[in-house]
Amino acid sequence: MVLTPQTGLVTQARPDFFFTLAEQRGIIAEVERGGTITNNHDLKDLWKAHVAADAHHLFLIVPHNNWREDGRPRERPFLTVSRRLGAFFGDERREIDVLSVHVFAY
Repeated sequence: MVLTPQTGLVTQARPDFFFTLAEQRGIIAEVERGGTITNNHDLKDLWKAHVAADAHHLFLIVPHNNWREDGRPRERPFLTVSRRLGAFFGDERREIDVLSVHVFAY
C-alpha cells in the first residue's frame, strides 16, 4: 500500500507495515522514535491512515519516554500521542475516516 498520484495523492507515503483484513480494509502500523511529538509524526501517521483508501485502522508504536543525556525523561510521547489522537474520536465534527487507533509504548 503506497499512496500514489493514481490514487489522487502525490505524497508517496509508505507505511512501516500494512496488513489487509478484507477488500478495502486494512491496518497501517507505524513505529516512531524521537520525532514522534517534535515533528508531529503521530499526526502524519493518522493523516496517512485517513487518506489511504484501503486502511481504516492505525497501530502506532511510540516510546514511553524520550531521555536526556543525564537520564531524565525529556518528553513522554505515549501520553501525549494518546491524548492528541483521542481528540479525533467521539465528536462527529472531528471524526475522520479511521475506525480505530491503537497506541502502544515501548
